Amino acid sequence: MFKKILSGPLFLGVFFLIWAGISLPSPAQSSKRPNVVFILSDDHAYQTMSTYNQQLAVTPNIDRIANEGARFDNFFVTNSICGPSRATLLTGKYSHKNGFKTNSGKVLFDSTQDTFATLLAGNNYQTAWVGKWHLHSLPKGFDFWKILPDQGSYYNPDFITQQNDTVHYEGYISDLITEFSLDWLNKRDKDKPFVLVVGEKATHRSWLPDLQDLGAYDDVNFPVPATFYDAYDTRIAALNQDMTIDKTLRIKEDLKVDVDYTKDWDYKRFTPEQLKIFKGYYQDKISKEFHEKNLTGKALIEWKYQRYLKDYLATARSMDRNIGKILDYLDKQGLTENTVVVYTSDQGFYMGEHGWFDKRFMYEESMRTGMVMRYPGVIKPGTVVKQMGTNIDWAPTILDITGVTPPAAIQGESLLPFVKAPAGTKTRDLYYHYYEYPEPHRVAPHFGIRSERYKLIRFYGPEKYWEFFDLEADPTELNNVYGQKKYQRLIADHKDRLKKLINQYEDEEAAALLE
Repeated sequence: MFKKILSGPLFLGVFFLIWAGISLPSPAQSSKRPNVVFILSDDHAYQTMSTYNQQLAVTPNIDRIANEGARFDNFFVTNSICGPSRATLLTGKYSHKNGFKTNSGKVLFDSTQDTFATLLAGNNYQTAWVGKWHLHSLPKGFDFWKILPDQGSYYNPDFITQQNDTVHYEGYISDLITEFSLDWLNKRDKDKPFVLVVGEKATHRSWLPDLQDLGAYDDVNFPVPATFYDAYDTRIAALNQDMTIDKTLRIKEDLKVDVDYTKDWDYKRFTPEQLKIFKGYYQDKISKEFHEKNLTGKALIEWKYQRYLKDYLATARSMDRNIGKILDYLDKQGLTENTVVVYTSDQGFYMGEHGWFDKRFMYEESMRTGMVMRYPGVIKPGTVVKQMGTNIDWAPTILDITGVTPPAAIQGESLLPFVKAPAGTKTRDLYYHYYEYPEPHRVAPHFGIRSERYKLIRFYGPEKYWEFFDLEADPTELNNVYGQKKYQRLIADHKDRLKKLINQYEDEEAAALLE
């Protein structure tokens, strides 16, 4: 066979191409396996992305991904907390299976288990993770990584490199993460496809906007959510939490009133030029306004709410701008048509609903997260996906895009079929389990099931009790109807379905707490 090929027409064709100076494409180039850029932000509420909601902010580059691809309207997380969500992305498994349940730092992420990176490594893909990691261990299985220590800093941050050293950089965090991501893309092996995770720090507390975004929303008076003064009737855990804008959001540390810039660790990182601009805004304008108004009662609470949203949304502006830089880079490098771009957040976040900030609860604003995906030639622009999905689906979706078979241990499923045929949704119950208690916000641990219309939650610490919500009749989850005769049959049905999910996902801790 070998001699026949050399003496036949194929040999003559190859000889001619070489003689003419034309190089043959490598297998990777000729097969055109798609690249993936997966952008994962921190605490970015779906209701602050303008593709979902026009009332709070404008996010033109996130919107661009949605407009040129798909928007997922029913996407949720399985444990609404930062590190565990990243562990879920890596493994496609629930927290109780990947071993990373909380942000406490008492447990390191087990990097010996299969991740999408280790699976791609054996399939000719280059992989990189740049930015927030937050798993208390160093990445493994990636060809390149450059990560923030713990939460990282907004200004002049440190990065841990593969040389196992910590390097200080001057600049704003969103800009630097983009710079390092594009630098890796420039230096990668162009003959291989790639998967790049861009781990944004924004919009994590304490919301320090880029200098050019200071005051971006100062002329806006945001509407107070209808549930802002929620009394938490019938909901014990909601009553006993510690995450209200009223009592928990700090005037000095969070809203930057009367900051001691000589002592606070974050501000000591600033250059003199940066500090002059930053201090000029928060000390000379915001702190002055606070003292002149001398507010009390509801007026003070609502002033805090306005300042919270203005800082949060101003912080998000830089991230969205940098997403635009990544999209522009792909265009200029001719990579757009063969690169899948995903933007999502590690969980939802409260923007004053129920009087809260932060996340953790299985309630909608925390459990639901935004997700948009662009896949030229596969996803029709402007697609809206109604299928319910969760973050255990991220890893199998990446593997499906790249043509890699997921191992049996992965608990999620690929979302690709639903972006290819968004009308082909299927009924799916979602399982949730949150663990971190009592610090830092005293949200009681709980697990539960969300069906298309109903939600059943089992709280188990410090007390055991149930909650049940009819999301069609009560979309803001103000009325716990557990125990009401009208819902007895539905509650019994959802308990059975919850037990099936617990068995399916092998959550032994939850199984012992069902009764």
